[in-house]
Amino acid sequence: MRKPSPVSDKPVRYVRKAPYHPKPFVARLDQLLAERNESYREAALKSGLDHQSVRRIVEMGQRPHMHTCILLADHFEVNPNEFLQLASYPTLKAFDIHTESAEHLPPEAVSVAKDIARIQSPKVRKAVAEAIQTLLKQYFRE
Repeated sequence: MRKPSPVSDKPVRYVRKAPYHPKPFVARLDQLLAERNESYREAALKSGLDHQSVRRIVEMGQRPHMHTCILLADHFEVNPNEFLQLASYPTLKAFDIHTESAEHLPPEAVSVAKDIARIQSPKVRKAVAEAIQTLLKQYFRE
């Protein structure tokens, strides 16, 4: 018998047969493609996939393989678990992001984190977070 999946107690072969609805995955992929102004072909090649893989997912509604989800997530700089869930796969513990509990942070830090979380665009949110980290690095060097 195969090893159970990390999220459910069902063997992996049953998880692969889970129903897949392509619309949410395709919508997220289209959003990321638009943000980067990339074609299907460019995104596939930059992700390390064959040049038609993204087109098969978007236009033909094919369910992406787990490794395809991970490679695309790496290219788009998002958590692979997001793509895995959208493709009806279980999330993987290796990609779980553990964050500090807000109760252990000063109120000012919680306020800043909440403001950053309200930024809709992942690209802008990342840029703001990087700017704040740059300021903090300068502060701690002194």
